[in-house]
Amino acid sequence: MVATTKLSPADAIAEIGASPPGPGIGAVFDLDGTVVDGFTAAVHVGDRIRRRRAGIGELLGVFEAALRYRFGRLEFEHLIVRAAGYLRGESLADLDELGERLFVARVASRLHSHMHEVVRAHQQRGHTVVMSSSALSIQALPVARFLGISNVQCNHFELDEHGRLTRGIVKPIVWGATKADAVRQFCVDNDVAVQRSYFYADGDEDAASMSLVGYPRPVNPRSGLAAAAAAYGWPVMCLASGRGGPVSTLRYLAKHVRRDPERDTTKG
Repeated sequence: MVATTKLSPADAIAEIGASPPGPGIGAVFDLDGTVVDGFTAAVHVGDRIRRRRAGIGELLGVFEAALRYRFGRLEFEHLIVRAAGYLRGESLADLDELGERLFVARVASRLHSHMHEVVRAHQQRGHTVVMSSSALSIQALPVARFLGISNVQCNHFELDEHGRLTRGIVKPIVWGATKADAVRQFCVDNDVAVQRSYFYADGDEDAASMSLVGYPRPVNPRSGLAAAAAAYGWPVMCLASGRGGPVSTLRYLAKHVRRDPERDTTKG
């Protein structure tokens, strides 16, 4: 095992500033726990709770799914398909609009300012910046637009001919090995040199993507990714604010179950 090197945000920005310029170098960013402190999905579920759009079955399902996923007893694909099922029949246009409103009201304040600076540093070098996330489009795209990231890999709802959700997710679902495949294919299609590129993420499931690039950069990594970083000598970025994991997500949702929906200012 190799000793883990700590990489401060200032060190990361200096490293980027000294790197070769141009679009042949990629910088891939995960979303939840990396660019955003916590899970953007929790914001959307919390909004459904506040607006009384979530029935008791959905609430119990969300809590059960989060707990089972936390302890490794539910695959991510099952989790995200279950979440899409609760939105069956909704208009994607309406959900996209809601996603923008929730970004402004609740997500923007949870952006890691240091990671925003890291994104800008890569953009200033002319690197090809990509957001690669297992989040849904309504959660990932508003953040990407705010950061000026036009290349986005995320999960999308299946739609019927009227633009309404069918309860399915477009395959392949972006997560773990499929995210690594998507990143690899993007680099091939866009003449990006994988071994000269960077990847920023916090999740254990992103170790496969980290191993692709020449500059893997775990950010506040969870235990599995931290172990991989120690084993392979990947420098670790530790941000000052804490990363919200599944347990904090449950606390966040529980808070909104207790909150009186009629007093919520983002109700709409």
